[in-house]
Amino acid sequence: MIKGLIAAVVVILVLYGAWEIWLYWDQVSHDRDLAAAKEAAAYQVSEGSMSGMPNNLEKSYQAAKAQGINQWRAWMRQYLQMVADPRRAWIELDFMVAIAHDQPAEARKIFAEVKSRVLENSPVYFRVKQLENTYK
Repeated sequence: MIKGLIAAVVVILVLYGAWEIWLYWDQVSHDRDLAAAKEAAAYQVSEGSMSGMPNNLEKSYQAAKAQGINQWRAWMRQYLQMVADPRRAWIELDFMVAIAHDQPAEARKIFAEVKSRVLENSPVYFRVKQLENTYK
């Protein structure tokens, strides 16, 4: 009788433990799915959807970018002070990636400057985090 009672208690404890482990795993899985969905939403941010650039500069920016690094750099020297974050940070990160192969020191300098002013709630933050290990 006692052995049967002990066996029943052990089985109940094992089942309860398995239930708790399953609940914990379900919560971890749910949290992971939420994080993945949040990250996927962040990746849907595009350069054109960001605020900060006056409309009259968009066409000249696209033209300078298409003409190559030197024209892009000249455009940035002339107009970048008129562009606000988050668009400014995005433009600088694009430029940084474009020059990184030939001018890695300048790319790291640009990255450090952008990283220092981009906040966690910025739409550019995910990109800064994505590039962080490369440009430290």
